[in-house]
Amino acid sequence: MWLFSRKGPSGFSASSTAEEVTQGIDGTGLTAIVTGASSGIGTETARVLALRGVHVIMAVRNMAAGKDVREAIVKEIPSAKVDAMELDVSSLASVRKFASEYNSQGRPLNILMTGNGNNKHRYNSFGAYGQSKLANILHAKELAKHLKEDGVNITANSLHPGSIVTNLFRYNGILRGFCNTVGKLVLKNIPQGAATTCYVALHPQVQGVSGEYFSDSNIYKPNSQGQNMELAKKLWDFSMNLVK
Repeated sequence: MWLFSRKGPSGFSASSTAEEVTQGIDGTGLTAIVTGASSGIGTETARVLALRGVHVIMAVRNMAAGKDVREAIVKEIPSAKVDAMELDVSSLASVRKFASEYNSQGRPLNILMTGNGNNKHRYNSFGAYGQSKLANILHAKELAKHLKEDGVNITANSLHPGSIVTNLFRYNGILRGFCNTVGKLVLKNIPQGAATTCYVALHPQVQGVSGEYFSDSNIYKPNSQGQNMELAKKLWDFSMNLVK
């Protein structure tokens, strides 16, 4: 439950749920690929999008869990169009090898890679998580710029779902204990955590909007790093080198 929240320009707030922000919206004819759909906010995102008529493809690493989620959604929503697709992450090994060689030449890697053996900085899980979220924002902005330059009618945005009571901190005893007690009073629940994703995916207010960052189902201004287009280009160029 989110105790303290005010509605933003969109009419929604941190306490809004995924069903509330998509109420009355018909997503028939749309297709959505949802990663991490086998648990938490990924499952709720898939369920609500399917509820609104969207054809949902769940990209999961655990196909057994994915199939269980699909069956649960179809049982609740008989008309739902939901498929499960295995997400292959085996190619990450070659990316890590390239990154390690890249970093050994003394070239900067702190944008994406913080835990490989050649990195002079000590790995920090919270720092790495923060960097990955910054990379999401910068990548979406740069991708939106490229799409616009190419005249392609595709939008790209990034979002922050909020602080949510999920199993994300299941391996950290202190944080898990906080989430299971005080966290339930001040953190979002799963339906609230999936709201911004569903809002950006379906709501007419977002039609044609690209390169923006959303939080609590409203456009939100990120920090200075998140608005640094020079840094976004560096990330883009670095990423392109990784996949050549």
